[in-house]
Amino acid sequence: MTKLQEISTLLQGRRVAVLSGAGISTDSGIPDYRGPGSRARTRSPVQFRQFIDSPSHRQRYWARSTIGWPTFRAKQPNAAHHALVQLETAGALLGLITQNVDRLHSTAGSQRVVELHGALAEVRCLRCEAILPRDTMQEHLLEANPHWDTSHAPLAPDGDADVEDPRISSFQVPQCRACDGVLKPNVVFFGESVPGDVVADAWALYEDCEVLLVVGSSLAVYSGYRFVRRATHDGKPVVLINMGESRGANEATIVWSAPLGESLPKLATILAT
Repeated sequence: MTKLQEISTLLQGRRVAVLSGAGISTDSGIPDYRGPGSRARTRSPVQFRQFIDSPSHRQRYWARSTIGWPTFRAKQPNAAHHALVQLETAGALLGLITQNVDRLHSTAGSQRVVELHGALAEVRCLRCEAILPRDTMQEHLLEANPHWDTSHAPLAPDGDADVEDPRISSFQVPQCRACDGVLKPNVVFFGESVPGDVVADAWALYEDCEVLLVVGSSLAVYSGYRFVRRATHDGKPVVLINMGESRGANEATIVWSAPLGESLPKLATILAT
């Protein structure tokens, strides 16, 4: 029996929840930190305390984000995203918990989506909690820095761009127009806690499921890995489909190393008919 047959047999007729990671979006052109080929990148992720405490770190982030945002915003869902929509529409999938901040699941048409780490499409004021669209923030950034070059540069996992520019030191970072507070992308940075209401929504989806299907995640970050740990404790089967190593491999019921753009559409063809 092939891995595809094993997985489809296990999932057939059972309530399934998905936990997705960055590997599902690499076919859309969004790089990850830990997938195949990412080891060549030595770039460190944005750290919460650095962003909060250091004006120069915020300046550097927003300068690079101003360049990276148009490229990141233009990315579209791929076959793997659409396969999950097909499964949900057919009633073979309850919904999904995603560690991704690209909002491609919702763009593809997924309905029940818990964005565990937030979304880059939003910006939040750390003082008054106002939320504004990232597109609006882009307008403010370009108004404050009219000569900033936003030509193409290699996209980075944080949605900004891998560029080093001596002009970053003079880059002007806009404050909240309502209260003059610090503006931060509405995502969970490394070292930051996931909001309690989001965690509650994620656990509610997990509690509804009989099987946890993990796709495209190395599970290196505990905020995602804890669902696998809990499933193991609860005796719920865990199916792991990922290219490259994953921390949950020893705990999974079935592990399939396969490209998601090929494996998920095949799975959807079987389960959604």
